[in-house]
Amino acid sequence: MPKVRHEFRDPIHTFIRADDDERKVIDSAPVQRLRHIHQLAMTYLVYPGATHRRFEHSLGVMDLAGRIFDVVTNPDHVTDAIRNALPVLSKPDELAYWRRVLRVAALCHDIGHLPFSHAQEGLLPEKWNHERMTVALITSTSMERLWQAPRPTLQSKDIAKLAVGQDEFLVHFPLEMPFTDWEALLSEIVIGNSFGADRMDYLLRDSLHAGVAYGRFDHFRLIDTLRFLPTPGPTDGSGSKELQLGVTEGGLHAAEALLLARHFMFAQVYLHPVRRIYDLHLGEFLKAWLAPSGRFPTDVDEYLALTDAEVTTALRHAAIDAERLGHDPAQRIVNRQHFKRIWTHNRRDIETNANAGEVIYLAASAEFDASRVRHDRYIAKGVGIDFPVELSDRQVVSAQAHSSVIEKLPPIPIDIVFIHPDLKVKAQTWLNDHLVQILHDGPSEDKE
Repeated sequence: MPKVRHEFRDPIHTFIRADDDERKVIDSAPVQRLRHIHQLAMTYLVYPGATHRRFEHSLGVMDLAGRIFDVVTNPDHVTDAIRNALPVLSKPDELAYWRRVLRVAALCHDIGHLPFSHAQEGLLPEKWNHERMTVALITSTSMERLWQAPRPTLQSKDIAKLAVGQDEFLVHFPLEMPFTDWEALLSEIVIGNSFGADRMDYLLRDSLHAGVAYGRFDHFRLIDTLRFLPTPGPTDGSGSKELQLGVTEGGLHAAEALLLARHFMFAQVYLHPVRRIYDLHLGEFLKAWLAPSGRFPTDVDEYLALTDAEVTTALRHAAIDAERLGHDPAQRIVNRQHFKRIWTHNRRDIETNANAGEVIYLAASAEFDASRVRHDRYIAKGVGIDFPVELSDRQVVSAQAHSSVIEKLPPIPIDIVFIHPDLKVKAQTWLNDHLVQILHDGPSEDKE
């Protein structure tokens, strides 16, 4: 007798279960390609255990999204006001349809990723990113056949909407119908900034494989306390009737723990200086490797043919012939000869000159030749996150107003100047001797 339920062993969720129709999507080329896309790009060169792939992450997001859906649609967790705002909650057949759409959208939310994931998003043609490619794949002829198999059939645009979210979908497809309140809530379950299944899984999974404790939080408690709630005002709880994914008061500490976990994972893992310089070297290599356009293709079949494996093979061959082919970045990655940090963002220097990283980079470029200096500047998103919290008296308030932890969560600025490794000692001595003058003489953002 053929199996109708399938199980996947997983180090985070123990068992992830899928039915026959979901198994066919898992076995499809776009999802199987994720077995060959590293979740954290070249972070494994810093944290050796971080070799996990986007495939297992996508399975985990599917599993968590289904769990969240079951909690927030549980009749015991839905008030009359919410039920009136979302009539679908009283229609079992429609709920069953959307649960299936949600799970496959969660499974497919990352299928548009480039080799080495986020690291080289800028190497797609203008107006393209991995979200647009995800939509292109979900609505492609080969995947349309998968959506026609279940009964009832699934609409590919419903799946695409939940997979990439309202902001991305409508940017790339502005003539489409706006999201309904229900679609917006379901996409928040998958990729929401506060409690999306994507965020929950990558924090837990990345923390485990990197061998750090920063990404852990009580996701069981958090999921059990998630609810559809009205959006409160910023301070007094009064606000619009728009619904959001929020938590009951009992889950607030778990929600705070998730946001703190994200903060520390960015600070310690995702934005690690050595990981960042490898991303820069990889980008330089890919621009040359993808010549003459310097861009990844957007044709679906050509895109699916490119994975980390092809890039890694090209890197190794280029490193061997680095001098003859001029692929210096490949040699830097393969032989671990990356540029070295000589300055990083710090409060003292920023207080002297708000544009410290830029002026130090320009001064170092003039002193040592721009080809031997690199500058990396980035501010991690996520500050200012807010969501509704339902108190024990059923009043709904803003998390920002109710939680001092969330209110005070700072941004994570990354501003680093790197130098050619042969110049590390000389450049560091030069910078120590001239830093005060460079910061004083260089333009600051306030002066511009």
